[in-house]
Amino acid sequence: MGDRRAALALAGLLAVAGCQSGGGDGGKDDGKGAALSVVPADGAGDVRPDQPVVVTADGEKITEVAVTADGEKAEGDLSADAKSWRTRWTLAPGTRYQVVARTEKGTSVTSAFTTLKPAKTIGTSIVGPEDGGTAGVGMPIILNFNTPVYNQDEVLKALDLKMSEQVEGAWRWVSRQQLVYRPRAYWPSGQKIKLVAHLKGVRAAKDTYGTRDLSYGFTVGDAVVSTVDTRTHTMTVRRNGKIVRKIPISAGRATKRAYTTTNGIHLTMERAERVVADSATVGIPKGDPEYYRLDLKWAVRISNSGEYVHAAPWSVGSQGNANVSHGCVNASDADARWFYDQSVPGNIVIVTGTDRELEWNNGWGFWQVPWAEWSADSAMEQPAGVPSTPAPATG
Repeated sequence: MGDRRAALALAGLLAVAGCQSGGGDGGKDDGKGAALSVVPADGAGDVRPDQPVVVTADGEKITEVAVTADGEKAEGDLSADAKSWRTRWTLAPGTRYQVVARTEKGTSVTSAFTTLKPAKTIGTSIVGPEDGGTAGVGMPIILNFNTPVYNQDEVLKALDLKMSEQVEGAWRWVSRQQLVYRPRAYWPSGQKIKLVAHLKGVRAAKDTYGTRDLSYGFTVGDAVVSTVDTRTHTMTVRRNGKIVRKIPISAGRATKRAYTTTNGIHLTMERAERVVADSATVGIPKGDPEYYRLDLKWAVRISNSGEYVHAAPWSVGSQGNANVSHGCVNASDADARWFYDQSVPGNIVIVTGTDRELEWNNGWGFWQVPWAEWSADSAMEQPAGVPSTPAPATG
């Protein structure tokens, strides 16, 4: 699947437009002949917004079509023989549209119709750096929906993804409410990504429509890849392939699974100057011999299961020598601050040396999935026991 599939779907739409032979007299001509027709018909109400506006000419070539609502003009495509035109994207729900079309011989037609007001609507948000910001080379494009999507192909057809340097990639439904795009390999530095999601009017499920479009983009920064070796207690940070810092660290003590740092390809997700790691939030209450409450400075999240790279001045003696944390990767105050300052969403953090594998949907663990599986045409199974929202820091 992916943007390639969306392109094929669009090509299919254009092919249909090219062979359209008519669809009823939906408009009013100027008396020079019934050379033009419009679907939906003039005066129609409760029109489904996911149905295209189609203008068809009989014996003449179309030279102009305007489909407008509230001052905005709907995009459309003219067939190769100029005998038919249809809207490219879906329409706004609950909206009155006006259609004006003309041919080379001066024939014209006008029409007006109203799209239905949906029984239910669906909202969409995008996760990542702010629009127009900078991302790391591993940054996926993540769309979250506030209600389940069942017409998944219709959503995919509404996505217009552009990039300054074409690379292979694929969209993947990781759940009914989350759609993710990932390139086959890490993004090249300097890549500019722009997504326009034409979701206004898309029928995402029965009687459920999108009500607004989304526009989002980011620029890919330097390739910052950090490798955490829990056996040598060292994090090696490379920028564009060159080692820029070696940091003594302490990882999870691994006396239990919850205290074991997850192994695999993580992404930096968010950062905060201070977070609190309170074991009561993960089932170890105050009064328990293992209870802890720690203030973590310069914290960079790398999973949803509470793992951060952060400062731990109380563990300086263990950093570079032993793993003593509750699952996080900790470093000195100076090194953690430096790492914090380098971090943007989507930088790579690869952890090696532990026996607890990072689940593919624990945070942004999507690089854990082999490309052949990621690009396959099916939805992914959700592993049990993985937090769908960020958990408190483990410390």
